[in-house]
Amino acid sequence: MKHPILFTSLALALAWGCGSKTTDTEAAAPTEPVEAAPPAPPEPSEEEKKKAEEAAKLEADRAKMKEEAEADKARWTPELKAEAKKVAEKSYPNAKAALKAVVSAKYRAPGNADRDQYRHPEKTLEFLGFRPDMTVLEFGPGEGWYTELLAPALAKKGKLIVTSPDPNGPADQRATMYGERTKLFLEQSPELYGKVETTVIDGKSPELKVENLDMILVFRGLHGMQNAGTMDAWLAAFNKALKPKGILGIEQHRAKPDANPEESSKSGYLPEAYVIEKIEAAGFKLGGKAEINANPKDTKDHPRGVWTLPPSLALGEEDKAKYQEIGESDRMTLKFVKK
Repeated sequence: MKHPILFTSLALALAWGCGSKTTDTEAAAPTEPVEAAPPAPPEPSEEEKKKAEEAAKLEADRAKMKEEAEADKARWTPELKAEAKKVAEKSYPNAKAALKAVVSAKYRAPGNADRDQYRHPEKTLEFLGFRPDMTVLEFGPGEGWYTELLAPALAKKGKLIVTSPDPNGPADQRATMYGERTKLFLEQSPELYGKVETTVIDGKSPELKVENLDMILVFRGLHGMQNAGTMDAWLAAFNKALKPKGILGIEQHRAKPDANPEESSKSGYLPEAYVIEKIEAAGFKLGGKAEINANPKDTKDHPRGVWTLPPSLALGEEDKAKYQEIGESDRMTLKFVKK
């Protein structure tokens, strides 16, 4: 006996299955692949972060340098150019006359004359034995504070040579930016700097490609050599470049007498006895020392080293009045003569 209910259900199921069959096209359609999310980039290492920060700061400093150079170029009115030309073309009978003229010149960059109270350029250069008929090398001119004085004083009867990193070096190197800065500075006033010669140096490979010099001046630069481990090599290069009895003039931030030079140099300071010992060992004799640039207010224990003090004021507004009251650093002023 057949069961009608079962038969009917089976028939309906078969009919339903046939009716719901997909087409060949639908059956062959591929399933859309789900793309996996790309892996997250690895977290940069501390060294990579530091390099990125240094690169960003370098570009910011380069932009600021160019902006300041343009601003300085704009201040050179015909009147200032005429005065600069007059000072540079004059023949001075002695150092006193030359230095008085350049220190009192109205074309000096804004703020430079304000620093004479700390740097005493006339007394310093006279003590070192400067004369307007010398061939002088200024090592590491920085932003040109002393170059502004030396160039016109030597323009008529002497010669000024300044060292500089290669301004056409790799753009990602800070030394290249310093070379660019020197180049821009010297180009700003042909009246003052048209006769200045530049000799390119590599701070990592101490060598001077000049010779027969009367005088080499190093203003606040020895700590950098100490930090780089190149002081002995640079002193040897200075000795080689100078004439017999040539003068090496030093002005340097002075550490406490018992300071460790390996440590104090990181803050910009060096002990005076250490400096004298190193330079005399390089073939020089101490010809004299002066307290012209001494500053007893400088405690030499500042949070950011010598750069805490003016003109850098590395802490910005923090305790600014305190550091301005101290003034610029305590400095030794030393005259050495090549043996």
